[in-house]
Amino acid sequence: MAILELLHEKPMHPYEMTQIMRHRRVDLRVKLRPGSLYHTVERLEAQQFIEVVDTQRQGRRPERTVYAMTEKGQDTFSDQVRDMLSTPAQEYPQYPVALSAANELDEGDAVEQLKRRVVNLKARIAADEVVIEQVLKEDLPDMWWIEHAFSHHQRKSELAWTEGLIADLESGRIPWPGNAPKPENLAHLSIVDTKETGNEQTG
Repeated sequence: MAILELLHEKPMHPYEMTQIMRHRRVDLRVKLRPGSLYHTVERLEAQQFIEVVDTQRQGRRPERTVYAMTEKGQDTFSDQVRDMLSTPAQEYPQYPVALSAANELDEGDAVEQLKRRVVNLKARIAADEVVIEQVLKEDLPDMWWIEHAFSHHQRKSELAWTEGLIADLESGRIPWPGNAPKPENLAHLSIVDTKETGNEQTG
């Protein structure tokens, strides 16, 4: 998806894609691994979502292959954006997994780890705010950094919820179950029949 997003702007070669992704901090929302971008580019070309439009050479440097999006790629990209905007994905973040197993720890240990999470969240939120302040100074249109604003809001919501959980545990409003077994049937918690869409996106 990230590669198609870049090629939607203009044709470019993989090295330029890598540099732009780093400059825009795409790594905050997409896993970027060395070499994986080139593999993804090859896969997208094989699927006819992108095509070679030029080769460039500067001095003694190796040739760089320039890619552009095909009509098929344009259609696929637009369809994916529509689907991802309209349909909440069934995602699998780590925090809910840890919360479901928290009772396996002693209460004091679990609360201590939650407090550490609060510290880490506050640090990330502070870093977000530095970036946002700089962006606002540059008068960058909101839509060019809207995903960062969303992530910032998510972290603030998670912080407030986690601080509330700590307060509830320390006050005893939520009693600690200790070694008590979980109920065997928790199917009634599935209030909404969610559609499993997976997280793998093209490009």
